[in-house]
Parts: sequence; C-alpha cells; structure tokens
Amino acid sequence: MIQTGDKIPACTLFEYHETAGEGCSVGPNPVDTHAASSGQTIALFAVPGAFTPTCSAKHLPGYVEHAQDFLAAGVDEIWCLSVNDAFVMGAWAREQKTAGKLRMLADGDAAFANATGLTLDLNGKGLGLRSNRYSMLIQDGVVKTLNVEGPGKFEVSDAATLLAQARSLNAA
Repeated sequence: MIQTGDKIPACTLFEYHETAGEGCSVGPNPVDTHAASSGQTIALFAVPGAFTPTCSAKHLPGYVEHAQDFLAAGVDEIWCLSVNDAFVMGAWAREQKTAGKLRMLADGDAAFANATGLTLDLNGKGLGLRSNRYSMLIQDGVVKTLNVEGPGKFEVSDAATLLAQARSLNAA
C-alpha cells in the first residue's frame, strides 16, 4: 500500500467537462497524474462509487462546501477519484454542483487504485473492484498525508480532517 513519502503512481485518469474551455474539450479527457500534480499541492479523496449513499450525502459535499477553504490553506486543486467512467463522474459532478470547485476524476479500470494498493473488493455485492475510501495530501507528486478508512467507515477521510492537515502542512 502507498505510504506517506511515496510518489503517487503514474496513471492516466479521465475527466469529463460540461463545456469546452480553453485547452480542454468536453471529454473524456486524459489526466496524467504525474504531470497534473507536478509543482502542485493536491487534496485527493477517493470514494467507492459515484452516486452511492455515503459518497453522495457526506463525503463529496464536504469537499464542495470547503473548496475555498482548501485554496486558502495552500491547496491548488481538489481531486475526487472513483472507479467509475468519466461520463458517470461528469453526471455526478453536475448533480453535486462541483464545477469550478473540484476535479472529478475517473479511474475507470482501477489502475490508480491498484497501483496504490487501496482497492476495495465489492464483488458479490454488484460493484466489483473499487477504490477504498481515503484522502491524501500530495505535494509535487509526493504523498504528505494519508487517511485510509476502515471497512464501512467514514471517520478520517472527510474534508475537515484533510483541511486541518493542509493548514498544518502549509503552516510548517
């Protein structure tokens, strides 16, 4: 499993945009994890699935609500990562009104989840292989903090916990 001090894996995630903008088409657009995190401070949180109860009611909304606080704490971008396709992540972004606040990144083939060792096997429950629920702060591609949830838990990967860690990291 990935640890604090490790470089994040080199993977291609995908992102869907509602409207074409400068340098980006509607999508899905590839996002190289190393290039996108280079020279940046990233607040990344991962969820088992878009539109699932805890993810939609608690996890994602906290990050949307505190997006400006993360920027004020020195975070350049917030990434929401899930083992879903870019179209599902785009639809979830619309529903949760994340535009301009976070990047909704699809790990459709679980490449990032597998490379970090943070997978969640939900075979037999109709969901297959997913990402575990966690959050991490990344600076220039290196994991600075990592908060991995226990099975069925939502206690340490919430926005308030990661925001406090971002404030501490950038105050040092």
